[in-house]
Formats: sequence, structure tokens, C-alpha cells
Amino acid sequence: MHFNPYGGTAAELAARLVNADPEMDLLEVLDAAGYKPLGSLDARQTAELRRWIARLAEVFDAPSVPQLNALLAETTSRPYISTHDGRPPHLHYAHEDAPTDERVKAYTAAGLAALFCEDPDRIGRCARPGCAVVFVDTSRNGRRRFCSTRCSNRVHVADHRMRRSA
Repeated sequence: MHFNPYGGTAAELAARLVNADPEMDLLEVLDAAGYKPLGSLDARQTAELRRWIARLAEVFDAPSVPQLNALLAETTSRPYISTHDGRPPHLHYAHEDAPTDERVKAYTAAGLAALFCEDPDRIGRCARPGCAVVFVDTSRNGRRRFCSTRCSNRVHVADHRMRRSA
């Protein structure tokens, strides 16, 4: 499935943040995702982003219009068109020189909202019991239930073994 930058890249950043080890440096997570401009995070901003990540995790459990509207309302979002880094015109939802935490919040909220409007079933959490990984379903048919082939195989093998033993 082809997503616009906010429905795809921004929603995938939200998933990366939720899935990141809570001890990992958030700037490293943002950098690994190719988030730009990277900027810096002080202790207050880091704490705010950790709180935000918990809010994002709730969206992956059961995305809804009220929940996403609440996230959007909490950001300092002011959409405008940007052409930085030689890229074609595209929307930004926070000014480029806004603090990093504010930009990440606006970006991820807009991304999840755009994805939800395109197809709400593409925001999910792994269906394997005990796995807490969240994902953005970019599959062609939009029927992804597991975070990885490994989790899918584990569930299917367990189901097969249970059927054979019955």
C-alpha cells in the first residue's frame, strides 16, 4: 500500500517509538528512523516524549476518532508547506525550529490520524499472546495480524500442535 508521508513515515515513527526499549536514548531512535531535523532533547522534553509515547501506544490498541482527535488537539500543530532538503513541497505540522518534542508530537499525531482516515485497520498490535510489538500494516491486502513472520509462525505452529494432540 502506498501511503502519503504522514500516513506512512510518521505513523511508522510512532510505532518505532512505542516499540523502542524504554532505556534507549530517544534521539537515537529518532535518528535511526531518519527523523529530520533532529535537534536536541532536554530532560523535560524527554519526559514529555515518554508520556507521549504511552499515549501513542494506546492508539495501537484500539484506534478511534475521539482518541486521535485528542492527540491532535494536544499538539502545537500549525500545518504549512515546506520544501527543505531538496524535497518536493510537502506538509509540515510544526515549525522546523520548534522544540524537538513538539515537532515529534505533531508529526506522529498527524501521521496516525492520516493513516486512520485512509484505513483504520492498518494500525495494530501483534496478535501473539505475550508480544507487545505494535505495527503499521503496509501489506498489500491490509490483513496483517502479527508484528513479524516469527510471531505468526509461533502462533500457527502452536495451533497446529494443539489440533494434532486433540
